[in-house]
Amino acid sequence: MCQSLRRPNEIPHQILNSRQPLDGVANSSEFATVSQVDLIKYQALGNDYLVLDLPGPLDEMVAIMPALCDRHLGLGSDGLVAFDPRVMSVRIFNPDRSEAQKSGNGLRIAAAHAVLEHGAPERFDLRTLDRSNAIRILARTGAEIISELDIGRPSFRAADLPANFDGEPDQVELETRAGPVEAVLVSVGNPHCVVFGQPVTRDRCLELGPLLERHPAFPQRTNVQLCEVMDRARVRAEIWERGAGYTLASGTSASAVAAACMRRGLVDARVTVQMPGGDLAVWRDSGGSLVQSGPARRVYRARVDLADFA
Repeated sequence: MCQSLRRPNEIPHQILNSRQPLDGVANSSEFATVSQVDLIKYQALGNDYLVLDLPGPLDEMVAIMPALCDRHLGLGSDGLVAFDPRVMSVRIFNPDRSEAQKSGNGLRIAAAHAVLEHGAPERFDLRTLDRSNAIRILARTGAEIISELDIGRPSFRAADLPANFDGEPDQVELETRAGPVEAVLVSVGNPHCVVFGQPVTRDRCLELGPLLERHPAFPQRTNVQLCEVMDRARVRAEIWERGAGYTLASGTSASAVAAACMRRGLVDARVTVQMPGGDLAVWRDSGGSLVQSGPARRVYRARVDLADFA
């Protein structure tokens, strides 16, 4: 079944996913007078995040995210991971201040931080907005941690993204200013539009990514992937992240690409997703959940004066 939706003349701009703090996470108002904040930068296959330990001035940090994440005028980052070691909870924020529903690389970065800075054991859970996420540490080499993460069962229901289609379409057709595209809709706790039949290049991703992210088919926007199946064990992908833009790698995007290709019968139950930042192994377990494994590395420590970004 294929469904199509045409593009109107104007595509609305939306800022999404305003969330309330998790129970047990301190309100940052008590830190309103704090000027200097300690951060640690990590990268997972080139997808980089600044990590803030809670309790801390989270509201103030989110307010300056566009400047903080700017790669020329700030520290440079794909987002912020707010980690509370007291309850092992994680919240992830994009450069546009929106809160991400989920991030595979962000969770593996949080896992690396939990091990390197807080002495977490080999197995533990990280709590996100929607669920508890099982982590298993596979290896540690200096500042690099390789971990295994249970992403959960993918959904192909349009309503779970949400997207303005009925049921579980095998594929959808979307009209854009850059031409029509065919895609598979996938939710892995956040929305994904996996595009087939397009050149898997950075230039085409930069062209289609922003148009599809804000396409009216996706009322809460979407992540976008251009993918190409190399063989039954390898897939190549370029990624445009909702709220962040072009990204070298993404854990949930890799999972969504694997899920879409498995749904189409193009790959086996274990696949390597090749992204510009590196490779991520993704497989489907006996219960239908997607599991991924890959590295995350501590890059540097920084002390930021919030007044410098005022």
